[in-house]
Amino acid sequence: MLELLEQTEIHPTADWLYHKLKNEFPSLSLGTVYRNLNILAEQHLIQKLPFGSTHDRYEAQKSPHYHLVCETCGCVQDFNMPHYTEINEQARKMSGFDISRHRIDFFGTCEKCHSKKKKRKGVLK
Repeated sequence: MLELLEQTEIHPTADWLYHKLKNEFPSLSLGTVYRNLNILAEQHLIQKLPFGSTHDRYEAQKSPHYHLVCETCGCVQDFNMPHYTEINEQARKMSGFDISRHRIDFFGTCEKCHSKKKKRKGVLK
């Protein structure tokens, strides 16, 4: 499972991982996938990315980075802009909270969905 996560650039759900691994491991259950994902996350080998009401996503990339989340199709992409570690110190000073890390996700419409939307508007004119 870890190897599959390390080899993919998408941010898969547990269901996606289950279907990818099921042929190789016929007795695999979705519950086993979730248990193993939780163990890998607890060991800090992967990151669990909760996105509200949608299914949690997972990734093996542990270096600090941000995400772009499409509100139309639900895709999640890594966004490698400079990571602002000084925001941790600013938040600590303002809150008194001992900040260890932060997570920022940008929400909007991916290029693919944006292009589809533009094409539909062009057709409707």
